[in-house]
Formats: sequence, structure tokens, C-alpha cells
Amino acid sequence: MAITLLNPEGLPVVDVYRQVSVASGSKLVFVAGQVAVDAGGNPVGVGDLAAQVERCYLNVATALAAAGASFADVAKLNVHVVDWTPDQMPVLLAGIARAAERLGVTPVPPATLLGVAALDVPEHLVEVEATAVLD
Repeated sequence: MAITLLNPEGLPVVDVYRQVSVASGSKLVFVAGQVAVDAGGNPVGVGDLAAQVERCYLNVATALAAAGASFADVAKLNVHVVDWTPDQMPVLLAGIARAAERLGVTPVPPATLLGVAALDVPEHLVEVEATAVLD
């Protein structure tokens, strides 16, 4: 496995991600920001942050699979949420949990959560991008 996830002593342990990923592989996979659309480009979960988060993670998984990768190979996630406030965390985590259940994985690579003013279209509430490393 090209990715080792760590929670170093001296940093807080966060349940939903690890603080560090160590990549030993040689092939990098960069997944563009994925939004809540189906394969036909149709919106999914309009107005529902959890549903959109779930779809974003499923779309990331589809993109990773096309490159021969999976969430086990992800070194870093970036999550952009429109008009983010901390009280939305349970809804965000619910969407991630639903995606994890459907995918049969627990995606816990280091992640950065960014609040943004807007995304490409008003219906999109979240966008998730990934960087993976393969041997």
C-alpha cells in the first residue's frame, strides 16, 4: 500500500480523518473537484447537503476507480462547502457516513474543509477533490 495514515503524538486525534499521510508510491492521481451530479450530469440532492456530500464521495470513488485507485490510496481530500458554518458538521458527517457505507470503506485521509461563497452553479452546495498515490 502506497499510503500510510498517521495521528502523530502531540497532535489531536480527530475521528473523521488522520492528521498525516505518508506516500511511498510513484504514481499520483489528481481527481478534479466532484460535485453532486449523476453520470448524465443531472443534479443530485438539490438543497440537501448530506445527499450532495454522499454523491460527491461516490463520484470521487468512481474517478479513483478509473485510475486503478480507491479511497485506500487517497493521500489528501479537500472539501469545499458553500456558506459553511460549524453547525453543519453533523450533516456533512452524515453524508460521508452514507457514502462510506455504500462504498464499504471509511475514508479518513487528511482533509481540509473550506467554506466558500459559491461553486460553479447555485445548486451545488459542496465539492470534493482528492489526491491519491499508487505504487
